[in-house]
Amino acid sequence: MPEQQQSYPKNRRPHPVQRVIKATGFSMQGLRWAWKYEQAIRQEMIVLLVLIPVALWLDVSPLERLLLLGSWGVVIIVELLNSAVEATVDRIGIEHHKLSGRAKDIGSAAVFCAILLAACSWLVILLN
Repeated sequence: MPEQQQSYPKNRRPHPVQRVIKATGFSMQGLRWAWKYEQAIRQEMIVLLVLIPVALWLDVSPLERLLLLGSWGVVIIVELLNSAVEATVDRIGIEHHKLSGRAKDIGSAAVFCAILLAACSWLVILLN
């Protein structure tokens, strides 16, 4: 079970640098949990590892290269958010509920749209 993030009373809040360090730790923990429990994240990260050398090899401008890799970065970001929605819905209950299904389907649709955006970005740049 992951550690619970804590809320600090106003008179005991950490120094801003400490807060950034703690927030970074929580983010890294989230990435580790996503890698461990979410197959889609692992698959999309593997695709990114393939796309990075391809984008570096292509004869495109730096801005186009950023768009190529950034568009797949958006896929990973949306997948992380979708995984968070799914984990929250699963935490609420295992019984089937139409709103739970709707939330998961909408999250999945967001990932699908991000993948379409990335694919279109690659196609437009490669075919130009």
